[in-house]
Amino acid sequence: MFTLYIFDLDGTLIDSRKDIAESVNLTFRELGLPELPNETIYGYVGNGVYRLISDTTGSADPLVIDRALKIFERHYLARLVHETCLYPGMQALLSENQHKRKAVVTNKRIVYTQKIIEGLCAENTFELVLGAEDGVQLKPHPEMILKTLATLNVPAEETIIIGDMMNDILAARAAGIKVCAVGYGFGDDQVLKDAKPDFFAKSVDDLKILFR
Repeated sequence: MFTLYIFDLDGTLIDSRKDIAESVNLTFRELGLPELPNETIYGYVGNGVYRLISDTTGSADPLVIDRALKIFERHYLARLVHETCLYPGMQALLSENQHKRKAVVTNKRIVYTQKIIEGLCAENTFELVLGAEDGVQLKPHPEMILKTLATLNVPAEETIIIGDMMNDILAARAAGIKVCAVGYGFGDDQVLKDAKPDFFAKSVDDLKILFR
């Protein structure tokens, strides 16, 4: 159906919630802040690490956030793939569609993204992997999607992004590509459905229809 399939990372390709939550709470422990329930932290994932730390600490002070970010990065880099894994059925889906062109576009920092993909032995699966870097606009801005289309020379009308957050839907619309929202990730099912994505997949198995 499509020439290029763009995947979001957290909540779409991989379940990374436990490693993220543990790293946040290790950061809080070091800072002397009260730890948060994992479920609370999960609700803050998807908007980039700066927002994650800002939202979980409840602070808008750049000095506080920067200090917490440095501590978080140390803890997270040490445990990127302790519990993180591809969602059940994802490895089979990717293997069955090796001939299809695929990319990753995520708001996760590129240093984390690349190490996770390598740690999961998926580095040869994607033609291009883009993540958060200095000066790069994060989703819902379409910049990374448009860069992907230009780099891989694929028209927007032949491209779809698969993601679990409103950021993915909004970025897709801004870039003029199709979007499949997934209901097994971090986003709220009803919020995603109400946004009327082009496709909705409740499970990884449901994604198979996109590859026919």
